[in-house]
Amino acid sequence: MNGLRSQKNIALSLFSGAGGMDLGVLASGFDILADIENDPYCCETLRAAHKRENQATTVIEADIRNIRPFELMQELNLLTGDLDLLFGGPPCQSFSQIGKQKGLEDERGLSLFQMTRFAEIFQPKVIFIEQVKGLLSARGTQGKKGAVFQLLLNELEMLGYLPKWKVINAADYGIPQLRKRVFIIATKEFNCFKFPEPTHINTSQPALFTDLKPYVTVGDVIQDLGDPELKNKNGQQREDSHVDPTPKGDRFRIHGVPEGSYLAAQTHLPKEQIKGLTKKDTTKFLRASRFAPSKTLRGGEIFFHPLEDRYLTPREYMRIHCFPNNYLLKGPIRGRSGRVRNLDQYRQIANSVPPPVAKHLAQEIYRALTCQKSSSSLATL
Repeated sequence: MNGLRSQKNIALSLFSGAGGMDLGVLASGFDILADIENDPYCCETLRAAHKRENQATTVIEADIRNIRPFELMQELNLLTGDLDLLFGGPPCQSFSQIGKQKGLEDERGLSLFQMTRFAEIFQPKVIFIEQVKGLLSARGTQGKKGAVFQLLLNELEMLGYLPKWKVINAADYGIPQLRKRVFIIATKEFNCFKFPEPTHINTSQPALFTDLKPYVTVGDVIQDLGDPELKNKNGQQREDSHVDPTPKGDRFRIHGVPEGSYLAAQTHLPKEQIKGLTKKDTTKFLRASRFAPSKTLRGGEIFFHPLEDRYLTPREYMRIHCFPNNYLLKGPIRGRSGRVRNLDQYRQIANSVPPPVAKHLAQEIYRALTCQKSSSSLATL
């Protein structure tokens, strides 16, 4: 092992996005050597975060398919097996239950297997992957349900890893958002990783003899933010992203929708307000509730404020995702009808892992690594 690296738990981040997983991994004591991300606005966000916290993490702005893992390993001054943690959340649109579920037929679906391509060369001690639940049922090239997930597990096992997986609801860990994602933790040569126990519980459901805290609500995290600024025509905006880009037409359409409900359910409203929405459109023109966790934040629709006829701002989205207050997003803030080639701030958040969820998992990974290293040291005595 490279002696310069042996005293630290070191990590490499793939598909880094806006840095949600990074924040959790860093808070758990890891040193992240590099982030690999293709979206330029996410890269701006990452660079600003590293500069603000005086971190030496290198941001590699590139298509991951064009990066050769062995050359990168040399550039990072690592030997095979030096890396403690390889982690990332590959693009999930191919496996999303709200998408067309093309699985391996979609080019983005292949991104998942970049994790194993890098793992084959780096041979990290642990691999940490986040994906949507749809991965579990995604069909392979032969149309078999669940084949993509099984292929991933098979590849991990062929590389010498023991994969464990679990569907985790972010609300169970203090996030004011009902967000279920599958997390895969694959360990090499040791089996002492355990998924963390929940810290919070839905108090609307009966539960006896529990010390868990009640779910955190939207109102709990956004009530102190105050009024946002309207987005100026010249593009200038508050650095903290507490900016309101709601167009006039959407203010009209959300008016009269009660807290915690959505426009399509308001059959008493004028037809010109409901337009083409159907009863299935439960996430379009959705008004959040102060008294419950949010539904899963998404990149396609922007949810509305509980009381005001406006979108939730990117800063309010960040609160619902539990990003730190000093974390600043870079790139454009779009309206619902806006189109940008790369990820706007709403999408950066919706695509990321809530940092506290990543932290809970990374802490358990850190403990497992410590346990493994201690066992290895004793075995050599």
